[in-house]
Formats: sequence, structure tokens, C-alpha cells
Amino acid sequence: MEDQTGSGGSLADLTDAMLRPEAPQEPERAVVPDPGGADFGSASQPTTLRAAVASTGAATFTILLLLTSLDELEGAALGVLAPNIRTSFGISDGMIVFLSVAAGAFIVLGAVPMGWVADRFRRGPVIGAASMAFAAMVFASGFAANAFILFLTRFGAGVAKSNQGPVQGSLLADTYPISIRGRIGAAIGVGGRLAGVLSPLIVGGIAAAFGGPDGWRWAYFLLGLPVAVVAAAAFFLPEPIRGRWEKAEAVGEVLVDEKPPPISVEAAFARLGRIRTLKTVVLAFAAMGFGLFTAPVLGSLFLEHQFGLGAFGRGVVSTVGGAAGLFVLPFVGRYYDQQFRHDPARALRLIGLLTLPSAFFLPFQYFAPNIVLFTAFSVPPVVLLSAAFAMIGPLLQTIVPYRLRGMGSAMGSVYVFFIGATGGALICFPLINSFGVRTAVLVTMIPSTAVGGLLIMRSAGHVKRDLANVAAELREEHEEHLRRIANPDDVPVLQANGLDFSYGQVQVLFDVSVEVRRGEVVALLGTNGAGKSTILRILSGLATPERGAVRLNGRTITYVSPEQRVRLGIVSLAGGAGVFPTMSVRENLEMGAFIYRNDPADVADRIDRVLALFPQLRDRQRAQASTLSGGQQQVLALGLALLHDPEVLLIDELSLGLAPAVVAELLDVVRRLRDSGLAMVIVEQSLNVALSIADRAVYLEKGRIRFTGTAEDFAAGDVARAVFFRTGDDGTTLDRHQEGTL
Repeated sequence: MEDQTGSGGSLADLTDAMLRPEAPQEPERAVVPDPGGADFGSASQPTTLRAAVASTGAATFTILLLLTSLDELEGAALGVLAPNIRTSFGISDGMIVFLSVAAGAFIVLGAVPMGWVADRFRRGPVIGAASMAFAAMVFASGFAANAFILFLTRFGAGVAKSNQGPVQGSLLADTYPISIRGRIGAAIGVGGRLAGVLSPLIVGGIAAAFGGPDGWRWAYFLLGLPVAVVAAAAFFLPEPIRGRWEKAEAVGEVLVDEKPPPISVEAAFARLGRIRTLKTVVLAFAAMGFGLFTAPVLGSLFLEHQFGLGAFGRGVVSTVGGAAGLFVLPFVGRYYDQQFRHDPARALRLIGLLTLPSAFFLPFQYFAPNIVLFTAFSVPPVVLLSAAFAMIGPLLQTIVPYRLRGMGSAMGSVYVFFIGATGGALICFPLINSFGVRTAVLVTMIPSTAVGGLLIMRSAGHVKRDLANVAAELREEHEEHLRRIANPDDVPVLQANGLDFSYGQVQVLFDVSVEVRRGEVVALLGTNGAGKSTILRILSGLATPERGAVRLNGRTITYVSPEQRVRLGIVSLAGGAGVFPTMSVRENLEMGAFIYRNDPADVADRIDRVLALFPQLRDRQRAQASTLSGGQQQVLALGLALLHDPEVLLIDELSLGLAPAVVAELLDVVRRLRDSGLAMVIVEQSLNVALSIADRAVYLEKGRIRFTGTAEDFAAGDVARAVFFRTGDDGTTLDRHQEGTL
């Protein structure tokens, strides 16, 4: 199959490469073996769930299935026992609803840290430690002496439970092939649903067996023990190769980056926010969360008030509704996998279609005249929503770049639990106390479920393009990896490849690629608004592209924070005010070396090297920076940058506001740095200044590269004469920048 990630590849080709891989290639160099790699996800040879789990190991599936089931078991406890706990603590219906969703709302506090950890470290120990903490909080809930203590235990349980999406979800995606992720999600959903079906009976039975006003406490005592046992086993889960199945699908082999750079939370969220499918779907589930997280407790309160059911009776009603999902989820999972192989958009629309009808049954359920009809009308919403929730996880894990899976799930958790669970609780609280449970259900659940379903269906229009971007990034990464291995001396020190970037809805960069080699100066040229400074912002980490990659010495640093890039060797020098004017020269240098403060000898050595390079600074160390001339201040700013021993220096408008004589002095310093092997990228509107030091020129126009070549070729070309120079009245050539007309 021909490579389709370049500019000539079509959207259909890129999506097809993601879903139907090419035949396995004979690896040209060492790769990780991929058992049957190219057959996974193939429409002609679909993989069975049993075969895939057997070939990749059942331990991860089994342990995460058990943890999900036990979580469902515990989650149903408060739903069933809410009236008992309310009576025990003497609190209102609104307060018990708030406490019931506290665990879900507090997941948001742990979601981002868990996502950060999931994208950096082995996930088995993280799951084990978090699940142990969850077990402790469940056990402690049984000892709660009042509503506030119960609130604290729910707080702890929510934070510990936050590993489920970011850590467990990303581990499942890296362990099992794309072609069975729907069935994996459905199988785990069946396990959770089975626990959910049995939990009302188990929890209600425990409370009834121990009797008395505090019988509910024993449910928590007994539920914490099995969680702790399974959590101990999770510590030993194997760690799969990240992105293994996506790499196998897109390029036919699995190359591994042994030392991936750390990922910035800000950059990860910025990149994830550009994935339109992800953004729309998490908004949909945030809307649905307004009703869904309060539904179990509201239903339990309604059954007690309307029909006078006790804990065991409420458990029986919940069991009937949940049991139907056990028979539907396996078929939905299989159908989803089939649809995803042939048309991902149709698979996503299926999830939306499963969601919408559930709102239709709610009025019939809550206006039912007897318990039999109430139970009957509760079955369709439970079945439909269980299927939708089971399928959405596998889809999102596929459209999110494999490096960001943990943070992608964390982003979903922030929206769903913070907006959905917290918002739903805050809305239900006054509605219940003022108008009753039925009104709270109808006001929150019907509109939120309808809006959520419509948003999911709308997101189907974006999924193919998002999958195509994932495939293109994997192919580009694979080609660059092979290039680095084959010709290690030919790898650029800094590389930006295929950058797209937008400010809001306005796209300012279009497929921009720039390479810089060691000891080379590359000038970014163009008129105002061409995108030159935006490229520098992306290279320095101050902005995250919506598509494309940034690499330093062949290592992908697209999601690395600006401060970490400085440590790696990318340092920026901004034109104009680049110093602390109220500090002395020496204090400026000490502040510039602040990140090395733990080694005073190293700080002193770095400052001495800069002062040796710039004698004019050494002689004025005690002078306030504001008393220096404009040129001397720019020299000091350059010295601050050189404190970090950069491999690449990014310079934005070196000559800004400086006299020609001062500019000439600075250019002499830049030439010496270039001759020492320092690579530089400069943005400069004065063509004379840029070409006097640049080896290569890149000319941009409205965010697109129009010229790449040597500085001499650019100077001799028509673009330079038309844009940067004009002919004077006396026939001489004038620089538009120096005239202030550029």
C-alpha cells in the first residue's frame, strides 16, 4: 500500500489505513513482534473476543472486569440505602441526593493527576494503589458517624475511583486490538451490569439481614474487602506497548520510543480540545450527567415515597431493570465492532440513537399507577443507556493520540463529573425540596438526555477526519523513526512537520514544515500576519498545534512544556524588553539561572561563561539594567538565553528598535554562536539583517510556505524584490522594513 499521509493522501485513504491495514511488511530493522498484527481490525478477518484475549493475555481483562463490577456493586449501595442513611442521620432528601453524587463529582479532582500518571508510568501499580485507597474509603463509609463524615468518605472514594477512565481505559486500549474494543467494552459492561443487577439484592439483603437503623453500615464493611483483594492483584498487571495496535493498523509494524519525553498537561488539553469528536462527545455526556448521576437515588426515593418499598423491595425493582442489559450488551458490542470497521460515523450515530429514546420512557415510568408498570417502563432506559455508555469508551480511546489516552479520559471525566454530576446535584437539591422527586427527575433527565443524544449524533460528522489525523500522525512518526535509525547523522536538530494552528476559529498555519540542522541559521520571513512568530511559539512550547509534530534530535516533543524544552535545549530570545529593568546586570543573570539554583557552583560557572562572552556586561555587573543602552539590553537578553547552553536558539526580531551600528554588533555575536555549532531560527522583517546571518530562508504567506531554500537563492528571487525591496527615485534599492513600509 502506498503511503497516504502526505499532502496527496485523501481523507478516505487515511481513514482506511487506520481501519484496514496494509499487509505486514518485512521489518528493515528491529521491531516489536506483532502477532497477527495486520489482521486485527480487518473487515475480511474479524478477530473473535476469545482469540484476542487469549493471544494478549486474560489477566488485564479479568482484573479490570472485577474492579468494574465491584465498583458497580459499591455504587449501587448508596442508591439503594439512601432512605436508610437519610433516616439514620436525620437529613433531607435533597441532602442525601447531594451526598450520593459526591463520589462522582469528586472524581474530577483525581482525573487530571490520574491521566498525567497514566501517560507516564506503569499503569498496573497505579490501578492497584488507587483501588486500595478506594477499598479503604468504602470500608470507612460504614463507620461514618454523621453526614459530614460520610461526605468525607465519599470524597476520598471519588478521588480514588478516578483511575477508572484515565488509567484503566488506556490500559485496556493498549492491551487489546481495535477490532474487539467494542466487545471488550461490552463484556466489561456486562460484568458491571451483572454486579449492578445483583447489588440491589445484595446490598438490600445485607441491610435487611442485619436489621435496625444501622444495618446499612454492614453493606460497606463487607463490600470493601473484595475490592482490596483484587486491588492487590492489579499491582502485577503487565504493561503493554503504548499505541501498539494503532501502529500495527496504520503502518504494519510497531516501533517503540524507548525514552518518550514528558507530556505537559496544558499542551495535552490544548491538543485534545482540537479533536472535534472528543469535544462534542464529552459535552454530550456532560449534559446527560445532569440526570444520570442522580437517577439511582431519585428512583430509590420515589419508590419509598410513592409505593412504600423498603431496601430489599427497591433492590428488586432495580434488579429487574438492570437484568435486561445483560442480554443486550453482547449483541451491541458485536454490532458496534462491525459498524466501526465499515463506517465509524455510523457506529457513533448508533450510540446517539441508543441514547435519545431513553428520555421518552421517563414520563411513563414516573406517572405509572403501580409498581409493576413502573418497573416495566424502567427497563428500556436502563438497556439503552447501558449500551451507549459501554460503547463510547472504546471509540474515544481510538480517536485520541495514544500518547494522550490518559489525559483524554481525564478531560472527559472533568466535563462529565464536574459539570454533569455536580450540576445535576445542585439543580436537583432545590427541586426535590420544593416540588418533589418526580419533578426533579422530569426537569433534569428528559432535556439533558435528549441534548446529549443529539450532540453525539452530531459528532459523527467529525469522526472520520479525526481518525484520519491519527493515522497520518502515526505514519509520519513511523517514517521519522525509520529515518533516525537509518541515518542518525542526517536527523535535524529541530524539526516541525505538518503544523496546523488556529487562533479560535481562524486558522493561521497550514501544513507548515521547517527543519534546522546543527550550526545552521534558518530565517523565517514574511509580512506581518504570515505566521512567523506563531511558529516560534509552537517550537518553544508556548502554543500547541492542532496537527503536526515538533521534534528535537528526532524525539517528539510536541506535548512537552516550555520550561522542560528549555532543559532539553530550546531557548527563546524575544526582541524588545527581554530583561528585568529594575534589577542589576548580575541580578538579571542570577534570575536567569534560577532553575539551576540547587547547584550554586553551576550557576556561577554559567554566569562566568556569559560574562566572558560579553565583556561589556562584565564591566557593568552592578549597573541597573534600565541604564543600559538598547543594544546592551539586547546583549544582556542574549546572555540570559545562553545561560541554558541551548542546542537551538529561537530569536524573534533581534533588530527591533535598534540602531544599525548596534545591530551590526549583535550580528557579529550571532555569527560567532553559529560558528560554534549553535542552531538558530530567527524571525526578522529586515531582509538585509536576516540574510546577513541566515544559511537558509523560509518565506511564509498567509500561513503557508511559499519558498524554502538557501538565503542566496531567496535574495535573488522575485519574491524578495517584490515584497522586501523597492526601487527609489534615484534607482537605488531600498529596504521596506527600514523605511517602515513593510
